[in-house]
Amino acid sequence: MQLYNKYDKKTLLKKIEQEPFKRITISFYQYADIEDPATWRDELYKNFLELGVLGRVYVAKEGINAQINCPEPNFEAFKAFLYSYSFLEGIRLNIAVEQNNKSFVKLAIKVRDKIVADGINDPDFKIDQKGKYLSAEEFNKMTDDPDTVVIDMRNHYEYEVGHFENAIEVPSDAFRDQLPMAVDMMKDKKDKNIVMYCTGGIRCEKASAFMLYNGFPNVYHVEGGIIHYTNTTKEQGIPNKFIGKNFVFDERLGERITEDIIAKCHQCGEPCDDHTNCINQACHLLFIQCKTCTEKFEGCCSEECMEFIHLPFEEQKELRKGTDFGSNIFKKGRWPKNEGEKKFKIKK
Repeated sequence: MQLYNKYDKKTLLKKIEQEPFKRITISFYQYADIEDPATWRDELYKNFLELGVLGRVYVAKEGINAQINCPEPNFEAFKAFLYSYSFLEGIRLNIAVEQNNKSFVKLAIKVRDKIVADGINDPDFKIDQKGKYLSAEEFNKMTDDPDTVVIDMRNHYEYEVGHFENAIEVPSDAFRDQLPMAVDMMKDKKDKNIVMYCTGGIRCEKASAFMLYNGFPNVYHVEGGIIHYTNTTKEQGIPNKFIGKNFVFDERLGERITEDIIAKCHQCGEPCDDHTNCINQACHLLFIQCKTCTEKFEGCCSEECMEFIHLPFEEQKELRKGTDFGSNIFKKGRWPKNEGEKKFKIKK
């Protein structure tokens, strides 16, 4: 059996559009000791493929991190397969707040050094010595306490479109950098309740363990992250303290949690929280773009990219070999410091 995808995106999308069933978008993770990630990766791929599961999965010696969609008719069989592994039995499956059959169009399972790159090399650090879980109700109650500090352990472009009330951003787009930054930012607040959160729980769980490791006594993290929190508030009819949109790492690029739009279009500054990727495949920059600017710039992030996509294909292909991406004005989603700066230059 072939253990990798061999079809292009267009073919895969057409296949999904012809499917007579709905797909359920799910995310899950588990820290565990995996002796042979490569062999397990192939085992997962074979079984996921048979079940029609699509998505992005990372496996490593420290566990599994998965964002997938599953055919609705196969959901129970998928759960049964996961739960057949003792360390995955009863694992929490985060059902997406907003569903979309095209959240993922292919299956990719990769072996990584870690399921969350953290830059931690100290053998004394233990992921199982983590902060206490907070349910949605417990989170709401604790965050009413003025002695509580809420820390967002996601990237800037995630925080920009939505976050919990009064949450502190750790200003970096790399988790490995955020960990020591969070410790430094909180060094004078060791007597506070430190509550950490992320999208589905995997980053804030590791971050909570890192804070405990660095001597913070009162560390908590939101069980199941923003996704599980939001679903729980809906089910229980309790207030939701998240504002805006939850960024997700699939074709949807976001789930609407509240109607508040707290971000701005990176090109005109109008209220907008719709992420997109620059249509210029030589760029593909992730940024926020309103509908007006989408039309004006033809889905591109700059005039340079718009000019580039109108060149003959062979010329584009040749020019891409000499493209300098060192001056991206949005810095992966950040508001440009110099709006006149060119996004990239073509070396001729």
